[in-house]
Amino acid sequence: MAVKPVVLALSRSGEEVAHRVAALIGAQVHGRDGRVERADAFFANALDHARDLFAAGVPVVGVCASGILIRAVAPMLSDKRAEPPVVSVSDDGAVVVPLLGGHRGANRLAAEIATGLGAVAAVTTAGDVAMGVALDEPPLGYRLANPEDAKAAMALMLAGKGLRLTGEAIFDVEDTGGAVELVVSEAPVNGGEERLVYHPQRYALGLGCARGCDAEEMWALVCDTLAGAGIAPGAVACVASIDLKADEIAMNEVARRLGVPFRLFTAAELEDQAAGLANPSDVVFAEVGCHGVCEGAALAVGGDLVVAKRKTANATCALTRSAEPITEMLGRARGRLSVVGIGPGQAAWRTPEVSHLVAEAEELVGYGLYIDLLGPLAAGKARSDFPLGGEEARCRYALEQAALGKNVALVCSGDAGIYAMGALVFELLDRGPDEHGVSDAARRIEVVCSPGVSALQGAAARAGAPLGHDFCTISLSDLLTPRDDIIRRLHAAAEGDFVIAFYNPVSKTRRTLLAEARDILLKHRPADTPVMLASSLGRPEEYIRYRRLDELEVDEVDMLTVVLIGSSNSRLAQLGEGPRMFTPRGYARKIDGDLAQARAVENTGNA
Repeated sequence: MAVKPVVLALSRSGEEVAHRVAALIGAQVHGRDGRVERADAFFANALDHARDLFAAGVPVVGVCASGILIRAVAPMLSDKRAEPPVVSVSDDGAVVVPLLGGHRGANRLAAEIATGLGAVAAVTTAGDVAMGVALDEPPLGYRLANPEDAKAAMALMLAGKGLRLTGEAIFDVEDTGGAVELVVSEAPVNGGEERLVYHPQRYALGLGCARGCDAEEMWALVCDTLAGAGIAPGAVACVASIDLKADEIAMNEVARRLGVPFRLFTAAELEDQAAGLANPSDVVFAEVGCHGVCEGAALAVGGDLVVAKRKTANATCALTRSAEPITEMLGRARGRLSVVGIGPGQAAWRTPEVSHLVAEAEELVGYGLYIDLLGPLAAGKARSDFPLGGEEARCRYALEQAALGKNVALVCSGDAGIYAMGALVFELLDRGPDEHGVSDAARRIEVVCSPGVSALQGAAARAGAPLGHDFCTISLSDLLTPRDDIIRRLHAAAEGDFVIAFYNPVSKTRRTLLAEARDILLKHRPADTPVMLASSLGRPEEYIRYRRLDELEVDEVDMLTVVLIGSSNSRLAQLGEGPRMFTPRGYARKIDGDLAQARAVENTGNA
């Protein structure tokens, strides 16, 4: 789904304008805490929040000085083709300035806001200033086939070469019979610096296939079908099929290569199109519950059947054409579950990819505290909070919501794949129907996993470099792991002389395993082995302290503490700001050996 813009209100002087802008564009207002009275969500630091939204791919409209937004996003600038729009609006609503993403929606957004406010849109993009249009941003429902040539073509126009129009006029520009041609065509047309080609997206591509069809076989069929009908790939608005095929690699790959949505319909919805099928099949009906998949799916999107079913050994396709470009997609999307780790909680330790997946999600699922840590990024989204201990119900719910075609984010702290929900998601997907698994629809969703900063990494960074050599992690919770297994792993790690990070070191009722672990380790490493205790990492109440292994006390540790125990080689370096823990990897020995060898060679030469 498209990510909606967020309007930032930084002061009371601009608060009213911010709400007017939000109403115009259907957005939420995020307000500066203590400076704004009314908002959908509040933030503490304007620069940090604007930067976080920008990194997540969220269009930002700031009712503030342009310089604030510029300073916020400047460190993130890299690729103008991928960056979201950034627009500033003056506090009095008189001026609207698209700062970034002019041809990715910012100019259009600025014009919409300016019209609604009765303001001036200070557009500076050359093409818009000279001609009033952006030729690389065609109207909705049209696709520019050769965007790489747009810059050169606009430069020619700005140099006075003029325009000529071929086909439908989709821009409000005058045909002067000039050198630069704007072609609007459903057929394939070669473009270039003097010819920009636009395809109206009037076609729906219906697909069917045998289970496990090769992607190249299907792609070859699609390309041959389009070429034979004289239809440009850019004129296809979407790919469609029956929902039973949501996870077919071949269909998803065709949609990806065409750069269009993949829409799904139930068998009943496809059967509603039976009267319009050119090739109804009782065999197909017996197998999936409708008389035609590829033709039915294309018809369900809309339009008239213009290419009846064509097939290869394992794939089928058909095409419909609508009178107007298809801008609203019927059917549903393939569901997606993003399994994300948000790190310890602070935005600075959350990866941009995770922020982007959260911003795109329609629903957030997780332990309530973890969703709360997302702050304004979670504002306005449907959320389903689950308590500690409800992990399986949490994952099952997230999977089944995605099975409905939703974009769902399962929110975990740290890294979702380290002592978190990632493994349980795949365990549920792997279980059979008789093993309390999930529905068949849930097994057809897309699952995306994104890394987060784990508690182990956060603690190690605060310590210095304790993981400079081999290390391991051990959970001391015996809720899911037999106690005997934990003891066995403790002995093995102690004998192996690993640096060890203890997760879940204690709970309100479990207080003995940490003391046992300490006593086991003391049999294999010195009493003064450094131990780091890191509580509430990355949060305002963060508390770091060091202890000797023989002085480690259970009562000093709680459920929010990571216990990091050094190997026999770990030590503390005394710095001005306090001790820092590190584990040498052996570079010093190598350097000493190299020096000794060099001296020996030198002495031999002197002799």
